[in-house]
Amino acid sequence: MKQFKNILMASALLCGAFFTACDDNDEKPVFPENQENVYDMSGFAKGADVSWLTEMEKSGYKFYDAEGNDHECMSLLRDLGMNSIRLRVWVNPDQGWSENEGYFNPEGWCDKDDVVTKAWRAHNLGYRIMIDFHYSDIWADPGRQEKPAAWADLSFEELQKAVADHTTDVLSAIKARGIDVEWVQVGNETRSGMLKPDGAASSGNTANFAKLVTSGYDAVKAIYPQAKVIVHIDEGNNPNRYIWLFDGLKADGGKWDVIGMSLYPDPETQDWRKLNNDCISNIKNLIERYNTPVMMCELGINWNYEEAEAFFTDFVTKAKEIDQCLGVFTWEPQCYGGWKGYHKGLFDDSGKPTSAFNAFKR
Repeated sequence: MKQFKNILMASALLCGAFFTACDDNDEKPVFPENQENVYDMSGFAKGADVSWLTEMEKSGYKFYDAEGNDHECMSLLRDLGMNSIRLRVWVNPDQGWSENEGYFNPEGWCDKDDVVTKAWRAHNLGYRIMIDFHYSDIWADPGRQEKPAAWADLSFEELQKAVADHTTDVLSAIKARGIDVEWVQVGNETRSGMLKPDGAASSGNTANFAKLVTSGYDAVKAIYPQAKVIVHIDEGNNPNRYIWLFDGLKADGGKWDVIGMSLYPDPETQDWRKLNNDCISNIKNLIERYNTPVMMCELGINWNYEEAEAFFTDFVTKAKEIDQCLGVFTWEPQCYGGWKGYHKGLFDDSGKPTSAFNAFKR
Protein backbone atom coordinates (compact mmCIF):
# COMPACT_ATOMS: atom_id res chain seq x y z
CA MET A 1 0.00 0.00 0.00
CA LYS A 2 2.87 2.35 0.87
CA GLN A 3 4.54 1.71 -2.48
CA PHE A 4 1.26 2.35 -4.29
CA LYS A 5 0.83 5.60 -2.36
CA ASN A 6 4.32 6.75 -3.36
CA ILE A 7 3.58 6.06 -7.02
CA LEU A 8 0.39 8.10 -6.81
CA MET A 9 2.16 10.98 -5.11
CA ALA A 10 4.98 10.99 -7.64
CA SER A 11 2.44 11.16 -10.44
CA ALA A 12 0.61 13.98 -8.71
CA LEU A 13 3.78 16.00 -8.30
CA LEU A 14 4.83 15.52 -11.88
CA CYS A 15 1.47 16.65 -13.19
CA GLY A 16 0.82 19.47 -10.78
CA ALA A 17 -1.47 17.36 -8.60
CA PHE A 18 -4.18 16.65 -11.15
CA PHE A 19 -5.13 20.09 -12.38
CA THR A 20 -2.16 21.97 -13.78
CA ALA A 21 -0.62 21.25 -17.16
CA CYS A 22 2.71 19.43 -17.39
CA ASP A 23 5.51 20.96 -19.43
CA ASP A 24 8.73 19.00 -19.80
CA ASN A 25 10.61 22.11 -20.92
CA ASP A 26 9.44 24.51 -18.24
CA GLU A 27 9.14 23.70 -14.54
CA LYS A 28 7.37 26.97 -13.72
CA PRO A 29 3.78 26.52 -12.53
CA VAL A 30 1.08 26.88 -15.17
CA PHE A 31 -1.70 29.17 -13.99
CA PRO A 32 -5.23 29.49 -15.37
CA GLU A 33 -5.46 32.04 -18.15
CA ASN A 34 -5.63 35.70 -17.01
CA GLN A 35 -5.38 34.73 -13.35
CA GLU A 36 -3.45 37.90 -12.55
CA ASN A 37 -6.46 39.95 -13.61
CA VAL A 38 -8.87 37.99 -11.45
CA TYR A 39 -7.11 37.04 -8.21
CA ASP A 40 -5.16 39.37 -5.94
CA MET A 41 -3.10 37.08 -3.71
CA SER A 42 -1.18 39.88 -2.00
CA GLY A 43 -1.69 41.94 1.14
CA PHE A 44 -3.60 40.78 4.20
CA ALA A 45 -3.49 36.98 4.38
CA LYS A 46 -6.90 35.33 4.12
CA GLY A 47 -6.03 31.74 4.72
CA ALA A 48 -7.26 28.18 4.96
CA ASP A 49 -5.59 25.25 6.66
CA VAL A 50 -6.53 22.36 4.35
CA SER A 51 -4.27 19.67 5.79
CA TRP A 52 -7.04 17.05 5.70
CA LEU A 53 -7.74 17.67 2.01
CA THR A 54 -5.92 14.76 0.38
CA GLU A 55 -7.35 12.32 2.91
CA MET A 56 -10.85 13.69 2.32
CA GLU A 57 -10.42 13.34 -1.43
CA LYS A 58 -9.23 9.74 -1.04
CA SER A 59 -12.38 9.11 1.02
CA GLY A 60 -14.55 10.37 -1.86
CA TYR A 61 -15.39 13.87 -0.63
CA LYS A 62 -16.29 16.43 -3.30
CA PHE A 63 -16.64 20.19 -2.99
CA TYR A 64 -19.38 22.27 -4.56
CA ASP A 65 -20.13 25.89 -5.34
CA ALA A 66 -23.44 27.50 -4.34
CA GLU A 67 -25.09 26.17 -7.50
CA GLY A 68 -24.03 22.59 -6.79
CA ASN A 69 -21.23 22.35 -9.38
CA ASP A 70 -18.26 20.35 -8.12
CA HIS A 71 -14.79 21.96 -8.10
CA GLU A 72 -11.26 21.14 -7.08
CA CYS A 73 -11.20 22.36 -3.48
CA MET A 74 -8.25 24.77 -3.52
CA SER A 75 -9.53 26.43 -6.69
CA LEU A 76 -12.94 26.83 -5.09
CA LEU A 77 -11.45 28.32 -1.92
CA ARG A 78 -9.57 30.84 -4.04
CA ASP A 79 -12.82 31.83 -5.73
CA LEU A 80 -14.31 32.26 -2.26
CA GLY A 81 -11.67 34.81 -1.25
CA MET A 82 -8.74 32.84 0.15
CA ASN A 83 -5.19 33.79 -0.83
CA SER A 84 -3.09 31.64 1.54
CA ILE A 85 -2.82 27.96 2.47
CA ARG A 86 -1.56 26.44 5.74
CA LEU A 87 -0.34 22.82 5.92
CA ARG A 88 0.61 20.79 9.00
CA VAL A 89 3.42 18.26 8.94
CA TRP A 90 3.98 15.29 11.22
CA VAL A 91 7.25 13.37 11.55
CA ASN A 92 6.19 9.73 11.08
CA PRO A 93 2.38 9.81 11.26
CA ASP A 94 1.96 6.09 10.59
CA GLN A 95 3.85 5.51 13.87
CA GLY A 96 2.00 7.99 16.02
CA TRP A 97 -1.60 6.90 15.70
CA SER A 98 -3.42 4.30 17.75
CA GLU A 99 -6.51 2.31 16.82
CA ASN A 100 -7.25 2.03 20.54
CA GLU A 101 -7.51 5.84 20.75
CA GLY A 102 -9.61 6.08 17.60
CA TYR A 103 -6.71 7.25 15.42
CA PHE A 104 -5.21 5.25 12.61
CA ASN A 105 -3.07 6.64 9.78
CA PRO A 106 -1.38 3.82 7.88
CA GLU A 107 -1.08 5.90 4.70
CA GLY A 108 0.97 8.64 6.30
CA TRP A 109 -1.33 11.61 5.78
CA CYS A 110 0.48 14.87 6.63
CA ASP A 111 3.92 13.32 6.25
CA LYS A 112 6.58 14.99 4.12
CA ASP A 113 5.38 13.55 0.79
CA ASP A 114 1.76 14.47 1.45
CA VAL A 115 2.71 18.00 2.47
CA VAL A 116 4.82 18.48 -0.66
CA THR A 117 1.90 17.31 -2.83
CA LYS A 118 -0.50 19.81 -1.27
CA ALA A 119 2.07 22.60 -1.29
CA TRP A 120 2.66 22.04 -5.02
CA ARG A 121 -1.05 22.25 -5.71
CA ALA A 122 -1.37 25.46 -3.70
CA HIS A 123 1.70 26.96 -5.37
CA ASN A 124 0.31 26.30 -8.83
CA LEU A 125 -2.78 28.31 -7.92
CA GLY A 126 -0.74 31.28 -6.76
CA TYR A 127 -1.34 30.77 -3.04
CA ARG A 128 0.99 32.00 -0.35
CA ILE A 129 2.01 29.13 1.91
CA MET A 130 2.45 28.49 5.63
CA ILE A 131 4.03 25.26 6.88
CA ASP A 132 3.02 24.18 10.39
CA PHE A 133 5.54 21.87 12.10
CA HIS A 134 4.02 19.85 14.95
CA TYR A 135 7.29 18.01 15.76
CA SER A 136 5.24 14.94 16.62
CA ASP A 137 3.83 11.84 14.96
CA ILE A 138 0.35 12.94 16.00
CA TRP A 139 -1.52 16.10 17.00
CA ALA A 140 0.45 18.68 18.92
CA ASP A 141 -1.90 21.04 20.75
CA PRO A 142 -2.39 22.55 24.22
CA GLY A 143 -3.11 19.14 25.75
CA ARG A 144 -0.69 17.03 23.76
CA GLN A 145 2.96 17.66 22.84
CA GLU A 146 4.39 14.16 22.39
CA LYS A 147 7.80 13.37 20.98
CA PRO A 148 7.92 11.37 17.77
CA ALA A 149 8.51 7.69 18.49
CA ALA A 150 11.88 7.82 16.75
CA TRP A 151 13.01 10.66 19.02
CA ALA A 152 11.87 9.15 22.32
CA ASP A 153 15.29 8.22 23.66
CA LEU A 154 17.32 11.14 22.33
CA SER A 155 19.35 13.37 24.61
CA PHE A 156 18.33 17.01 24.70
CA GLU A 157 21.24 17.96 22.41
CA GLU A 158 20.18 15.22 19.99
CA LEU A 159 16.59 16.44 20.23
CA GLN A 160 17.65 19.94 19.14
CA LYS A 161 19.44 18.42 16.17
CA ALA A 162 16.39 16.28 15.31
CA VAL A 163 14.22 19.42 15.23
CA ALA A 164 16.69 21.12 12.91
CA ASP A 165 17.14 18.06 10.67
CA HIS A 166 13.40 17.42 10.31
CA THR A 167 12.73 21.09 9.54
CA THR A 168 15.53 21.11 6.98
CA ASP A 169 14.39 17.87 5.36
CA VAL A 170 10.78 18.94 4.85
CA LEU A 171 11.51 22.50 3.73
CA SER A 172 14.27 21.30 1.37
CA ALA A 173 11.80 18.92 -0.30
CA ILE A 174 9.33 21.77 -0.75
CA LYS A 175 11.99 24.15 -2.06
CA ALA A 176 13.24 21.52 -4.51
CA ARG A 177 9.86 21.82 -6.26
CA GLY A 178 10.41 25.57 -6.74
CA ILE A 179 7.78 26.41 -4.12
CA ASP A 180 8.10 29.54 -2.00
CA VAL A 181 7.14 29.43 1.68
CA GLU A 182 6.18 32.70 3.34
CA TRP A 183 5.58 31.56 6.92
CA VAL A 184 6.73 28.61 9.04
CA GLN A 185 5.35 27.62 12.41
CA VAL A 186 7.94 26.13 14.77
CA GLY A 187 5.53 24.13 16.89
CA ASN A 188 1.74 24.12 17.09
CA GLU A 189 -0.23 25.65 19.97
CA THR A 190 2.82 25.41 22.24
CA ARG A 191 1.31 27.19 25.26
CA SER A 192 3.28 24.91 27.63
CA GLY A 193 6.20 24.04 25.38
CA MET A 194 6.78 21.15 22.98
CA LEU A 195 8.48 17.76 22.79
CA LYS A 196 7.65 17.11 26.42
CA PRO A 197 9.01 16.54 28.95
CA ASP A 198 12.31 17.91 27.64
CA GLY A 199 10.83 21.01 26.04
CA ALA A 200 8.16 21.77 28.63
CA ALA A 201 7.71 25.43 29.49
CA SER A 202 6.34 26.91 32.67
CA SER A 203 6.33 30.35 34.21
CA GLY A 204 9.95 31.15 34.99
CA ASN A 205 11.35 28.17 33.06
CA THR A 206 11.31 28.42 29.29
CA ALA A 207 15.01 27.74 28.65
CA ASN A 208 14.70 24.34 26.95
CA PHE A 209 11.65 25.40 24.97
CA ALA A 210 13.57 28.46 23.77
CA LYS A 211 16.46 26.28 22.61
CA LEU A 212 14.14 23.98 20.64
CA VAL A 213 12.35 26.94 19.06
CA THR A 214 15.69 28.46 18.10
CA SER A 215 16.84 25.15 16.54
CA GLY A 216 13.76 25.22 14.32
CA TYR A 217 14.11 28.93 13.62
CA ASP A 218 17.71 28.64 12.43
CA ALA A 219 16.86 25.65 10.22
CA VAL A 220 14.01 27.58 8.58
CA LYS A 221 16.24 30.56 7.81
CA ALA A 222 18.91 28.32 6.28
CA ILE A 223 16.41 27.09 3.65
CA TYR A 224 14.06 30.09 3.34
CA PRO A 225 15.91 33.18 4.62
CA GLN A 226 12.92 35.46 3.94
CA ALA A 227 10.30 33.23 5.59
CA LYS A 228 8.71 34.53 8.79
CA VAL A 229 8.93 32.12 11.72
CA ILE A 230 5.84 31.87 13.92
CA VAL A 231 5.53 30.75 17.55
CA HIS A 232 1.87 29.79 17.93
CA ILE A 233 -0.30 29.36 21.04
CA ASP A 234 -4.03 29.16 21.69
CA GLU A 235 -6.68 31.37 23.31
CA GLY A 236 -5.84 34.61 21.56
CA ASN A 237 -8.19 36.42 23.92
CA ASN A 238 -6.02 35.55 26.97
CA PRO A 239 -3.17 38.09 27.25
CA ASN A 240 -1.57 36.55 30.34
CA ARG A 241 -0.96 33.30 28.46
CA TYR A 242 1.05 35.19 25.84
CA ILE A 243 2.94 37.54 28.11
CA TRP A 244 4.52 34.96 30.39
CA LEU A 245 5.52 32.70 27.50
CA PHE A 246 6.96 35.36 25.22
CA ASP A 247 8.61 37.22 28.08
CA GLY A 248 10.29 33.92 28.93
CA LEU A 249 11.30 33.21 25.35
CA LYS A 250 12.75 36.68 25.02
CA ALA A 251 14.72 36.36 28.27
CA ASP A 252 16.03 32.92 27.26
CA GLY A 253 17.10 33.93 23.75
CA GLY A 254 14.30 32.25 21.83
CA LYS A 255 13.85 33.49 18.27
CA TRP A 256 10.64 34.27 16.43
CA ASP A 257 9.36 36.74 13.82
CA VAL A 258 5.59 36.49 14.29
CA ILE A 259 3.30 35.65 17.20
CA GLY A 260 0.61 33.17 16.13
CA MET A 261 -2.82 32.73 17.71
CA SER A 262 -5.86 30.46 17.77
CA LEU A 263 -9.41 31.47 18.68
CA TYR A 264 -12.42 29.13 18.87
CA PRO A 265 -15.41 30.67 20.68
CA ASP A 266 -18.12 28.39 22.00
CA PRO A 267 -21.28 30.47 21.46
CA GLU A 268 -23.23 28.31 23.91
CA THR A 269 -21.04 29.35 26.82
CA GLN A 270 -19.10 32.41 25.58
CA ASP A 271 -19.89 35.81 24.12
CA TRP A 272 -18.02 35.75 20.82
CA ARG A 273 -18.18 39.54 20.53
CA LYS A 274 -16.31 39.93 23.80
CA LEU A 275 -13.78 37.25 22.81
CA ASN A 276 -13.19 38.99 19.49
CA ASN A 277 -12.69 42.36 21.18
CA ASP A 278 -10.39 40.86 23.82
CA CYS A 279 -8.35 39.13 21.13
CA ILE A 280 -8.07 42.28 19.01
CA SER A 281 -6.93 44.19 22.10
CA ASN A 282 -4.37 41.47 22.84
CA ILE A 283 -3.04 41.65 19.27
CA LYS A 284 -2.47 45.38 19.58
CA ASN A 285 -0.75 45.04 22.95
CA LEU A 286 1.53 42.20 21.80
CA ILE A 287 2.61 44.17 18.74
CA GLU A 288 3.55 47.08 20.97
CA ARG A 289 5.16 44.99 23.73
CA TYR A 290 7.39 42.85 21.49
CA ASN A 291 7.59 44.96 18.32
CA THR A 292 6.43 41.80 16.57
CA PRO A 293 3.67 41.20 13.99
CA VAL A 294 0.79 38.89 14.89
CA MET A 295 -1.06 36.30 12.79
CA MET A 296 -4.36 34.58 13.54
CA CYS A 297 -3.36 31.06 12.52
CA GLU A 298 -6.60 29.30 13.49
CA LEU A 299 -10.07 30.82 13.70
CA GLY A 300 -13.27 28.84 13.85
CA ILE A 301 -16.84 28.48 15.04
CA ASN A 302 -19.55 25.89 14.33
CA TRP A 303 -20.60 26.12 10.68
CA ASN A 304 -24.33 26.10 11.47
CA TYR A 305 -24.19 28.76 14.18
CA GLU A 306 -26.66 31.43 13.08
CA GLU A 307 -24.16 34.25 13.64
CA ALA A 308 -21.15 32.53 12.04
CA GLU A 309 -20.91 35.07 9.21
CA ALA A 310 -21.16 37.96 11.69
CA PHE A 311 -18.43 36.39 13.84
CA PHE A 312 -15.96 36.02 10.97
CA THR A 313 -16.82 39.41 9.46
CA ASP A 314 -16.37 41.18 12.78
CA PHE A 315 -12.99 39.61 13.45
CA VAL A 316 -11.54 39.91 9.94
CA THR A 317 -12.69 43.54 9.61
CA LYS A 318 -11.09 44.55 12.91
CA ALA A 319 -7.91 42.56 12.28
CA LYS A 320 -7.38 44.21 8.88
CA GLU A 321 -7.41 47.61 10.57
CA ILE A 322 -4.28 46.69 12.59
CA ASP A 323 -1.14 47.51 10.64
CA GLN A 324 0.97 44.64 11.99
CA CYS A 325 -1.74 41.99 12.02
CA LEU A 326 -0.64 39.94 9.01
CA GLY A 327 -3.77 37.90 8.38
CA VAL A 328 -6.41 35.41 9.46
CA PHE A 329 -6.48 31.66 8.76
CA THR A 330 -9.48 29.40 9.29
CA TRP A 331 -8.85 25.80 10.29
CA GLU A 332 -9.99 23.16 7.82
CA PRO A 333 -12.83 25.25 6.29
CA GLN A 334 -13.40 22.58 3.63
CA CYS A 335 -14.64 20.06 6.22
CA TYR A 336 -18.29 19.12 6.18
CA GLY A 337 -20.65 16.32 7.10
CA GLY A 338 -18.99 15.80 10.46
CA TRP A 339 -15.63 14.76 8.98
CA LYS A 340 -13.51 13.38 11.87
CA GLY A 341 -16.08 14.83 14.27
CA TYR A 342 -15.12 18.38 13.27
CA HIS A 343 -17.95 20.89 12.82
CA LYS A 344 -16.16 24.23 12.49
CA GLY A 345 -15.68 24.22 8.72
CA LEU A 346 -17.21 26.82 6.40
CA PHE A 347 -19.16 24.37 4.24
CA ASP A 348 -22.65 23.06 4.96
CA ASP A 349 -23.50 19.37 5.21
CA SER A 350 -24.07 19.14 1.44
CA GLY A 351 -20.54 20.34 0.69
CA LYS A 352 -21.53 23.86 -0.39
CA PRO A 353 -19.92 27.03 0.99
CA THR A 354 -21.78 28.94 3.69
CA SER A 355 -22.22 32.71 3.82
CA ALA A 356 -19.32 32.92 6.31
CA PHE A 357 -17.00 33.09 3.30
CA ASN A 358 -18.32 36.60 2.68
CA ALA A 359 -15.98 37.78 5.43
CA PHE A 360 -13.00 36.80 3.25
CA LYS A 361 -14.23 38.41 0.03
CA ARG A 362 -13.87 41.95 1.36
